[in-house]
Parts: sequence; C-alpha cells; structure tokens
Amino acid sequence: MTEILLKELTKSDIDWMITTGHQKELATGTILIQERGSTEFFHILLDGTFSVTLSQPENNPLTRAFAAIEGDETLGREIGRLSRGEIAGESSLIGTRPPTTTITSIEKSLVISIPIGELTTKLQQDIGFAARFYRAIAIIISGRIQNTINQLGRRNLAQGQPLPDVLFILSELHDSDIDWMMASGTPQKILTNTVVIHEQGTVDALYIILDGKMSLSISLDEQNPLARAFAAIEGNEIAGREIARLSKGEIIGETPFIDGSLPPATVKAIEDSVVLAIPRQLLATKLQQDIGFASRFYRVIPTLLDQRLQGMVNQLSYSRRVYSQGLPLHRNFEYEDELGIEVLDKVALAGKRFDWMLGRLNVG
Repeated sequence: MTEILLKELTKSDIDWMITTGHQKELATGTILIQERGSTEFFHILLDGTFSVTLSQPENNPLTRAFAAIEGDETLGREIGRLSRGEIAGESSLIGTRPPTTTITSIEKSLVISIPIGELTTKLQQDIGFAARFYRAIAIIISGRIQNTINQLGRRNLAQGQPLPDVLFILSELHDSDIDWMMASGTPQKILTNTVVIHEQGTVDALYIILDGKMSLSISLDEQNPLARAFAAIEGNEIAGREIARLSKGEIIGETPFIDGSLPPATVKAIEDSVVLAIPRQLLATKLQQDIGFASRFYRVIPTLLDQRLQGMVNQLSYSRRVYSQGLPLHRNFEYEDELGIEVLDKVALAGKRFDWMLGRLNVG
C-alpha cells in the first residue's frame, strides 16, 4: 500500500495535501477512527501500525455464544491492520454510513490529517485531482477486499448473504455519462449457472446487472494463482464458496480499471439475468479522453467497493450489530447507521435513472 498514493497522485496533488493537512504524532493506544463515530478528517498513515477492530459487546449471550463457537478469546475482534501508506476516514467521502470499525494505533505512529470539508471542496473544484484521488482510494479498498476474502475463505460462512443495494451509485453520474454507457454497451441475457467472470481470469467488459441475481464466490482449493488463472482461461469451473449475492444495479468487472489485477472471485448467474456489457477497451479510452467522466466513474467505483466490503465485514461480525447492542426494533427509534434524508434522496434519484435505463434498453 505504501506506494499507491505516490504512484497515482501528481506532485502538485501531494503538495496540496501536505499544505492543507496537519501532521500528528499518535501515542500507542490512540483511537484514530471510532466505530459509528463522526469523521472530520481524512488521514494518511505516514508511519506506525494501526489495528482495525469490530466491537462485540460482552453483555449479549448470543454474541458470547457465537464467539465461543468461533473459538474467540475476546469479543472485540481484530479484522486487520493498517500500516504506512494506508488511509482512514474515507467513509465520509465515499460512504453512506458512519465508520463500521475502530482504528487504533498499536505503536507510536505518525499521520497527516486533512479536514474533510477542505478535501471535499478540492474534489469538487479540481476534476483531475478527483479522478486521480478516487482511483487511488479504489485501489486501496480493492486490496482490503482481497484481504477480507482471504479471511472469509478460512471461515464457516452463512451462504448467500445479500450485499447492500448500491443503486444509489447512479446518482453520482451525469445523464450524459449514462447515455454514453447505454450507447456503448450491449444488453446481454445471461442464463442460469453461466459464469460471467472467472476468478483470476481475464475480463473483457464492465457489466452492469440490469435484472436477475448472481453469486460471488471464492475457490476452496489451495492451488496456486497461476493454476487457477489457466483453469479460468480453459473455462474450467473451480469449486467455490459463495460469499455474497449481487442483484440489479451492481457493477462487476471493475478490476481492470482499478489496478489491472485479475478478479479475486467468480461471478455466476444464479437465475436468468440481463447485463449491460461495456467493452473494456472502449471504456478505457473514454476514461483517458474524458477527465470529467473519469472523475465521476472513479468516485463510483470506491463507493461500490466500500459497499461490497461492508457486506463482507458484516459476515465477519455475524451481521448482528443492531441486535447485539440490545437496541429496540421500533419505527421511532433512530439507529446510528440509519440512512439520512440526503442519501435517501440520492437513492430515489438513482432508482428513477435505473428505471429510465431499463426502459431505454427495453429490459422488462
């Protein structure tokens, strides 16, 4: 992760971040990001190591029972560590909910903290910076997803847990962007059990799911990545474990446009589906020639990846966060991760755009 920001951002980008941000030394045990807390700064970790944890309240018998079954000694679970070159606090820029994890320094550390307000203004005013910045964020989150997939692959999982609805990402695009995607893409019907993307295989297009459902699975065997890649090229299906399900509004096949890596999971239709397939080379050319489109596209991708990552993190925490806190399930109760009015407005706008897309593409 150390070199991602240096590779993706220009010198002037980095100079602006240094000038705008504030360097801070953090003592061991300092909480940088609090789970479900407010986020006022975007942090770049310059030195040191941070622990990423999920809370598991001790006062809930069901939580203790699941922890005992899993063999956990503690109910606060570490799900990862961050080191220099990593970021924290990006949820305020790309997410729709408060942070779902706590990030704590486990040794003396150094960070540069940039006020969210100033960074948001910069992203709005400088579309070149926005394209480079969001692409860097997408690469970093993609790496986190791979780490999470590695953890999920070693665990006993509940099958087919749905990912959150990500239709709201369409609200980040302009009407002209959607027009271009529809004009450049081809609607394709995908029959049940058809593999659209092979784990470690080549990806020829970006796909938007217009109708139907697909599964996201990871291989169960331990064969090396090169062997899996050749199996994918030959069209051999590898036995896998389902870690999530995808439905309409999801985007798949984004990995070549992030860091050029091969897809970490297999995507297969679990019912007859319809996708809009946008050729990879055509989209790559558009991203190079239209910086405005690139800035919006690269904002959508980390938002999508963040939603996907949260779905996986929920599996690591048993998806019991609300219940384990002992909160009442009541219409008048305001939950900490409840969607706000502004986000709901975006979802409504995205829903209308999606329906418009389906109408234009004659997808019933």
